[in-house]
Amino acid sequence: MKFSIAINMLRNDASVDVRSVWKDSLDLLHIAEEGGMVTAWAAEHHGLEFWHAPNPLTILTDWAARTTRIRLGVGVAVAPYWHPLRLAGEAGLVDVYSDGRLELGISRGAFNFEFARMANGIKPEEGRSHVFEMVPLLKKLWAGDVEHRGKHWSFPTVTSAPKPLQKPHPPLWLAARDPASFDFAIRNGMNIMSTPLGKPIGEVANLAGKLAAALDGNPGVERPRWMVLRTVGVAERASDIDAIVAANMLHGKRFEGLFSTGGNVVNGFPQILEQEIGASGGHSDHAVREAMVLGSPDEVAEQLEAYAALGIDEFCYGGNYGLDPARTRRSLELFVERVMPRFSSREQRSAGAAAAGGDA
Repeated sequence: MKFSIAINMLRNDASVDVRSVWKDSLDLLHIAEEGGMVTAWAAEHHGLEFWHAPNPLTILTDWAARTTRIRLGVGVAVAPYWHPLRLAGEAGLVDVYSDGRLELGISRGAFNFEFARMANGIKPEEGRSHVFEMVPLLKKLWAGDVEHRGKHWSFPTVTSAPKPLQKPHPPLWLAARDPASFDFAIRNGMNIMSTPLGKPIGEVANLAGKLAAALDGNPGVERPRWMVLRTVGVAERASDIDAIVAANMLHGKRFEGLFSTGGNVVNGFPQILEQEIGASGGHSDHAVREAMVLGSPDEVAEQLEAYAALGIDEFCYGGNYGLDPARTRRSLELFVERVMPRFSSREQRSAGAAAAGGDA
């Protein structure tokens, strides 16, 4: 199991300088690269101070100039918000800027709040047909000239400019939770990213079952990489654990409202709803502790063993949930310094054992 990170520029308070939020995110980026994480992921969101991410490819352009090894992921581009030619060209340019380090994730979208403002108010589930039309079209645009007449987009003959450095194209990822999305990803050569939101690890097992069912339904197709995003908090003192849980509880209660059309958002800041909608799981102290990967480095490593056992190829560290910057940085430092090496050491031992068996 390898490790990546989702980095968000999150602001809960209008008094916080946006530039400091940006600089804090770059601190996390550098810790992740130096610590050996494979990918840093940037999201797409609109009209929300929770995520300063109106275009993830713009964020990755900045990151490309500040890094040399870590791969750079769009996590994710929301298909109904994009024209395919624009996404193909901008993704191709970032692949050039990053010397071929782009990973491109695509999704249907999730928040009714954003759909009401970015997609003429369609329901998020209707965005799935945009994804199903978008993905094959991106591949054609990267290959050369194509004319398209579809349900959502139509245009005369055109090609992507520039084209990506990676051939035939950058690795594609699909955000998937439902069986139809798992099946589409497998049939179209896409890797899969999933999130259990605020639910316990049993939801990860449920997602693993959907992946297995989709593979059974497509015999002979290569298994994709599967990444799971989880909120993480690593600390050495119990008092810091309590602060981590309190921050995540507050973040979750604000996050919950975005699944409604109104969203209860004031000047970009999500407000706490009087009654939770329940789309992402509970936000009690107990529920947060059950859902997070949380504890000392030893405890977090033990919890991650259970995730590895479910067949996850890449565990994505979610560390932005309103915790103060110093604790946020320290949690990531502990993760890369004292948790990740245990898994790399195990991989090295397994590879060595396999080599020895082959020689015998």
